[in-house]
Amino acid sequence: MENTILHKANTRGLANHGWLESHQTFSFANYYNPERMHFGVLRVLNDDKVDAGMGFGTHPHDNMEIISIPLEGDLEHKDSMGNTTVIKNGDIQVISAGTGIFHSEFNKNKDQLVKFLQIWVYPNKKNIAPRYDQITLNKQQRKNKFQQILSPSPDDDGVWIHQDAWFHLGTFDQNNSSEYKVKKAGNGVYVFIINGSASIEGQKLGLRDGFGIWDTQKFTITSNEDATEILLMEVPMSM
Repeated sequence: MENTILHKANTRGLANHGWLESHQTFSFANYYNPERMHFGVLRVLNDDKVDAGMGFGTHPHDNMEIISIPLEGDLEHKDSMGNTTVIKNGDIQVISAGTGIFHSEFNKNKDQLVKFLQIWVYPNKKNIAPRYDQITLNKQQRKNKFQQILSPSPDDDGVWIHQDAWFHLGTFDQNNSSEYKVKKAGNGVYVFIINGSASIEGQKLGLRDGFGIWDTQKFTITSNEDATEILLMEVPMSM
């Protein structure tokens, strides 16, 4: 029997630092909710807006897979591995922090917001050598279907991480239905509605709602309006 959990957008944690507005699906920094610690190995899902010219100063990470998905604007990244780069909508960035890295993220522009999703996944290997990667995706490949953007394999589509996880993005016309088949037994899927609205197994999901489903092999998602954009994050449910 499948299990599900619904996280409505307005139940997320909110940190508003003036220059940063961060909506947090799971406990993070000053937002602590014992019922919202993680979904399997998915530890952080932050929906961030950063003011023009502002950003996160240099700070450390270790033993975490960190994925950034820009939604709007340009995010400038610098790290202790020597990478200096900009990511924008259509790109996906991954950092395997491993034994430890330092990095900073700033809004490159002085005249517009940057909006991005910051996602942390617990790795299945500890203390690996740190690694950085980013790719630009062909957004046409997600029209009315799910485009794979992340997997466990360097030889597969998208970026890869040290975990048996698969991420997909899709943009759908109204009333379009897609079936998702779980890749690995024991995994669950966390669904996040970036734009528009959708229904899964009778559950209606609105803008920025999150929905976890596990103990199932497949499920169907139907978009309820045009330009509905959906992120699927399939992850192991056991740590």
